[in-house]
Amino acid sequence: MTFELPAVEDTEAFGRSLGRSLRVGDVVLLSGPLGAGKTAMTRGIAAGLGVPGRVSSPTFAIARVHGAGPGGVGLVHVDAYRLGGDLAQLDDLDLDADLERSAVVVEWGEGTAERLSDDYLVVRIDRRDDDVRVVALEPHGAWAARLAELQLAG
Repeated sequence: MTFELPAVEDTEAFGRSLGRSLRVGDVVLLSGPLGAGKTAMTRGIAAGLGVPGRVSSPTFAIARVHGAGPGGVGLVHVDAYRLGGDLAQLDDLDLDADLERSAVVVEWGEGTAERLSDDYLVVRIDRRDDDVRVVALEPHGAWAARLAELQLAG
């Protein structure tokens, strides 16, 4: 399942659509090169969840916790870039506990964050030369069935 998103606003709108469908315990891994739109996607996801606070890249903080919105689902936004695949550092974040009350979105999480759950969604974002983002969704576990039910803007 792929989508073309011509502008940053479209990336955020797509994220809002995805965010409205997230539940406590969901894991979403965002994959793509620098500048692909991973943080813009996360801003949209946060808006879809209705979580309070400003969403920005957690590159230096590694993780930012946003309290639950009206739907009762919080957001933990992780940037695993600086972890460099270090599983011990990922474990130190105690994301398992966060999954009990939040959805977890991990930028640069492939190769490390899959271990958080058997059920996760990989969102691959590629940025073409014309700045159009191409998003491909790769469901794992229960996400395969859930993906067919989603109404995503794209």
